[in-house]
Amino acid sequence: MKCLIIAAGQGTRLRSLAASKPLARVAGAPLVEHVARSAAAGGATGFVVVTGYEPEPVEAFLASLAERTGFPIEIVRNEDWAHPNGLSVLAAAPRLDSEFILLMSDHLFDPAILGDMIAADRTGAALTLGADHRIDNPLLDLDDATKIELGEEGRIRRIGKTLPSYDAIDTGIFIATTELLEALRASLAAGGTGSLSEGVQALADQRRAFTRDIGGRWWLDVDDEAAFAKAEAALG
Repeated sequence: MKCLIIAAGQGTRLRSLAASKPLARVAGAPLVEHVARSAAAGGATGFVVVTGYEPEPVEAFLASLAERTGFPIEIVRNEDWAHPNGLSVLAAAPRLDSEFILLMSDHLFDPAILGDMIAADRTGAALTLGADHRIDNPLLDLDDATKIELGEEGRIRRIGKTLPSYDAIDTGIFIATTELLEALRASLAAGGTGSLSEGVQALADQRRAFTRDIGGRWWLDVDDEAAFAKAEAALG
């Protein structure tokens, strides 16, 4: 299954560690390399990576990564990288298959999470999101985390950073269909911002967005220096 990795952001909270967030080195390797290797170990067979902020160094590194590993890596630039991340997903639309993995370049994870999601029955799902039910997980930054309110049978009822009540945390690990692209386009046409969460919520409103419990497995959103230190401790 092809894997889309969003690596377009600026990453201002990691600026002291790297000029570009995807290239911030954790345990000797850039974040985006850790993500690609975990995805490949979990079942990804090829990659589309969306760049944006200062793309040339990221693209040069991806070319070297493809040469070293043999990973098929296609690169797409998002000129609107400063806008919400759903636009990066749409920028890659022509390169995507009817079903694809969607990952963030700063979310590290146990490959078994993705392997379990790929192996699971996704009948009736336009989108499946890996969900961490441990809302007391000490690795989480709850102020910044995207929260999930669950419905029946693991469906997403609501998703967002400011939900007053929630049952799980969004890991940023998705298996999506092209229905997500349609939902993002419809959200933009209706005056939305283009955020990925808006597209997921639209599918949730159709009862087509599901979660998969990650079962206590390790993952980490490396979004600031505190999270970077946790990643170094875990992987170093």
